[in-house]
Amino acid sequence: MLNILTITGPIYLSIGMGFVATHRGMFSKADGQVMGRFVLNFGLPAMLFNALANRNFSDVLHPRYLVAYGVGSLLTFACGLVLWRRLRHKGLTESGLVAMGFSSSNSGYVGYPILLQVLGPAAGVALALTVLIENLLIIPLALAIADSGESEHASWQHTVKESLWRMCKLPMMWGIVLGFCFSLFDLELSPVFAKTTNMFAAACAALALFVNGGTLVGMRMEGLLRQVRWIALGKLVLHPLMVGLMLWVVGPMESSLQVSAILLAGMPMLGIYPLLAQRHGLAGFCASALLVTTVASFFTISLILWGMSFVPGWHI
Repeated sequence: MLNILTITGPIYLSIGMGFVATHRGMFSKADGQVMGRFVLNFGLPAMLFNALANRNFSDVLHPRYLVAYGVGSLLTFACGLVLWRRLRHKGLTESGLVAMGFSSSNSGYVGYPILLQVLGPAAGVALALTVLIENLLIIPLALAIADSGESEHASWQHTVKESLWRMCKLPMMWGIVLGFCFSLFDLELSPVFAKTTNMFAAACAALALFVNGGTLVGMRMEGLLRQVRWIALGKLVLHPLMVGLMLWVVGPMESSLQVSAILLAGMPMLGIYPLLAQRHGLAGFCASALLVTTVASFFTISLILWGMSFVPGWHI
């Protein structure tokens, strides 16, 4: 267990440092947004590009991983939607956002730093594949369902198209595309550009965690613990279970990919979760869910890592 804490401890200490620094006024929330934009627009794209471009194409394209993580996430999404819509009798808008909370992980800000400690450079491949699933499937689907629940918004088909178009303009997606192209055609960057991307990629992990801690400042529970606990359970327990089930269904793959899939599914929901809910008036509800899930994930991720240490071939 001590080895597990050496992995999760620095991660959550870094998040805590970001929280304390922002809470004490050393950095403002606006400063955190600026640093977050650096991570999203420069750090993560550079890291994803390096992870893909420096490998053979056969080593970065894993259809089984895409199927296992994609279907597992969709099953979790469906469970969240049905639970909130049919059993709790909530509206379609809130149900769609809850389903997104169940099935979309904070892969870049929390997942990647943890994977990096567990797997080293191999972490980038699984992260890139997971980002594709989240940004091209789960998030557009959730936003379409949420928007379709409000009559004044456009049709869900239009919302999906708009979401996909926005995703295609993200630098992170371009990092993935260019990385795949360099890997497919066996291209190499010049030493100058290679060192530049390495510098930006190296700045990604610690800064991402620090920013994530700062975003938690000011969040309040507002008496919503009884409701958001179900979202936390769905994200931290159901999602990795569903992805693990699909890993068993699709058959054997590299142990590093199996470890990555379970760990990424076990991360708290994406950091911009409350922002995506803001236009629907549910930012406070989703912020509370994010806070509870992020705090609880320290224990659940440590438990997942501890359990993996007993699985043959999974070296944690």
